Amino acid sequence: MQVEIQPQPHGQKPPQPIFSNGHHQTTPPQPPPTTQNPPQLLPTTATAHDPKKLTLIPLIFLIYFEVAGGPYGEEPTVQAAGPLLAILGFLIFPFIWSIPEALITAELSTAFPGNGGFVIWADAAFGPFFGSLMGTWKFLSGVINMAAYPVLCVDYLQNIFSVFSGGYPRYLAVTLSTLLLSFVNYLGLSIVGYFAVFLGIISLLPFIIMSLIAIPQIKPHRWLSLGQKGVKHDWNIFFNTLFWNLNFWDNVSTLAGEVKNPQKIFPKALFIAVIFTCLAYIIPLMAATGAVSVDQSEWEAGFMAQAAEIISGNWLRLWIEIGAVLSGIGLFEAQLSSSAYQVLGMTELGFLPKKFGVQSKWFNTPWVGIVLSTMITLAVSFMNFTEIISSANFLYSLGMLLEFASFVWLRRKYPAMKRPYRVPIGIPGLVVMCLVPSAFLVYIMAIATKVVFLVCGLMTMAGVGWYFFIKYCKARKWFKFCENGDGFITIEYSEGI
Repeated sequence: MQVEIQPQPHGQKPPQPIFSNGHHQTTPPQPPPTTQNPPQLLPTTATAHDPKKLTLIPLIFLIYFEVAGGPYGEEPTVQAAGPLLAILGFLIFPFIWSIPEALITAELSTAFPGNGGFVIWADAAFGPFFGSLMGTWKFLSGVINMAAYPVLCVDYLQNIFSVFSGGYPRYLAVTLSTLLLSFVNYLGLSIVGYFAVFLGIISLLPFIIMSLIAIPQIKPHRWLSLGQKGVKHDWNIFFNTLFWNLNFWDNVSTLAGEVKNPQKIFPKALFIAVIFTCLAYIIPLMAATGAVSVDQSEWEAGFMAQAAEIISGNWLRLWIEIGAVLSGIGLFEAQLSSSAYQVLGMTELGFLPKKFGVQSKWFNTPWVGIVLSTMITLAVSFMNFTEIISSANFLYSLGMLLEFASFVWLRRKYPAMKRPYRVPIGIPGLVVMCLVPSAFLVYIMAIATKVVFLVCGLMTMAGVGWYFFIKYCKARKWFKFCENGDGFITIEYSEGI
């Protein structure tokens, strides 16, 4: 859908746009009059007031589960590069990546409070082709990434029940857990939000206990180790694991239309979630690496449970293994919500036929988006774990490069647009802020394997083909699409500009 700019002659009242929430249309309030800068019509999918909308605490935990869900899965950084570089990675990388991405998400989500999220941003900046391509990259990276969580849950469960170590029992466990968790998502976003709060507390508590018990056992010189002699650093695993554990901050933007008062709540929730997430990674990592001395090769996904047993006993190991399953559930639910509401947002923006945006009559959830996301997740859930996160990272990197470009270009394209939260930096500073993580994204893509290049290349070509197919369908009127007016909202200019 093209961005429409409709300047008005001085003294004339601008027309009132109509926007849709998928059920009915409402007329947004008239912006304050201005004699210098008329309002602009930009795409959105903002919804009407709903008492069941997300509030601050559930949103913080949904962001937390979009990104992390706890220190589960950070262990391979130690295996790949040793304790010192693993610790430095989780200390430095948030400044290179997490904070800039969270700032961008806060500004654009409050300026464009709709379920389309990053799709709206790319569409507003560069037009419908790039909006559609952004949707393809981010959606596929999300559902591929989602496939890792049932696998991770089963990896921890096999430590308790060896029957899940392979064969049909493992495949059945992954499939059934995926379907069951998808049904929970169908019950409603507010339920998922409060469920995330519960899961977050229960899954983090054993790590807090482990870290406290570990204090007398910590030997600081262990933190300075660059790895054992003769063990080669694996930068592919190190950076992909680091990136996978600290990305996806912008995924919550697809839920902006479901947040109560997003202009105020979103920046606050993101700020708290960044601090909360970083502490949840670095404290248990320092406790375990400082208190436990084992062969470096043992630091594979799931080792935190063994570290807890060494530090405190089998009871804490069992709790962490159960917590890993609960964390995986939270991660899956948050990611599925983001992907499903992205489908809803893209439908309301006209990138997908109306049928894709059908919502449940009972729970008001986008059940078609949930089913579509689940089907793709099941299709890729039996890939190798490393290939899953590498493919998700590659597609996500492509989307993030476009997102950074959209962010800077929107500042230049609409400098006077009202932004409830604004990153307090000028355009040159924003370019520098985006260039540093962009260089990292290019590196992540450059070290990808040939399989990942092939898979992501084919998916990108499919995304391009999908855009032109949809365009052809619109021309032939094969399917019904939301009209151009259905997804627009008045964007005000800041006063005094």
